[in-house]
Amino acid sequence: MTEINETTLNELVGRVLGDLGGAVSVPLVRIGDALGLYRSLKEIGPVKADELADASGCAPRYVREWLAAQAASGYVHHERGLFSLTPEQAFVFAEPDSPVNLIGAFDTAAAMVENQPKVQSAFKTGRGVAWGDQAGCMFCAVARLFRPGYVNALVQDWLPALDGVTDRLKTGAKVADVGCGHGLSTILMAQAFPNSRFVGYDFHPGSIVAASAHAQAHGLTNLHFEVGRAQDFDGRDFDLITCFDCLHDMGDPKAAAAHIRKALKEGGVWMVVEPMAGDTLEENINPVGRLYYSASTMICVPTSLAQETGLALGAQAGERRLAEVIRSGGFTHIRRAAQTPLNMILEAT
Repeated sequence: MTEINETTLNELVGRVLGDLGGAVSVPLVRIGDALGLYRSLKEIGPVKADELADASGCAPRYVREWLAAQAASGYVHHERGLFSLTPEQAFVFAEPDSPVNLIGAFDTAAAMVENQPKVQSAFKTGRGVAWGDQAGCMFCAVARLFRPGYVNALVQDWLPALDGVTDRLKTGAKVADVGCGHGLSTILMAQAFPNSRFVGYDFHPGSIVAASAHAQAHGLTNLHFEVGRAQDFDGRDFDLITCFDCLHDMGDPKAAAAHIRKALKEGGVWMVVEPMAGDTLEENINPVGRLYYSASTMICVPTSLAQETGLALGAQAGERRLAEVIRSGGFTHIRRAAQTPLNMILEAT
């Protein structure tokens, strides 16, 4: 029998117990968000459990147990029988436009669990799981996951980091947002640059329906959405084409790169936003890599394998591999224009 190192074993068990605590917190965090418990706690705290229950219209016994679990997780502050959110806790759980609001990540984790039977079956067959066949809340969860980053960086940092692009957008440019999902990125750009015209393409019809509804709700007239694949969408002579966190999900990103190159006008720019990653596994063995590899296993790789070619780059492809794919489409200049802890922003011309 192999000898067990007790110290190493105890460290591993402790790490797994911490992970399990996070895993079982997923439904509790989602309940707190859905029922307005975090929001109420931010507005009226410090309060007793029964006061929070009354303010949120929830049953006191449930709220007391929920608060105890949240305090044990460090998600809620507890002192002398009173519960509250610190400014930092509120930034993560109770402020929708915070750059570190992570509620969408908990929604995505729940969708990944729901996706397990389909992905587990795909492990045996090698086939994919189509985006439209994944968990019912996957689309809105992923949209919510990426929203804080887009709200806080897209117009403020990422577009200005591209050579001359914001000047074109201010005067009036033609823009395509390929793989737009629910259209959050497209809407943010259309709001910021009313003189430009935007079209969002996605191969998932349900997402285009949702995106069109969002645009209508915002009263925007300088954008529209169409069902279209990255490798053959309609439209030409774009000044800017964007792909937000979707190139690695495509079945044939090389064909997409070639089509995007043809759809750009001379001097046009392709902005590719992808998950932050190093070029080797060793570089990605860290908390960010752990999240992305897990999501990639459950979402990104199955999505790509369900499409033609099924290149399955994965969410941790890294800049070197991404650059190879981009260059295959005829782009000759690629640079990292900006980055965040979660994303790299590549400019291709």
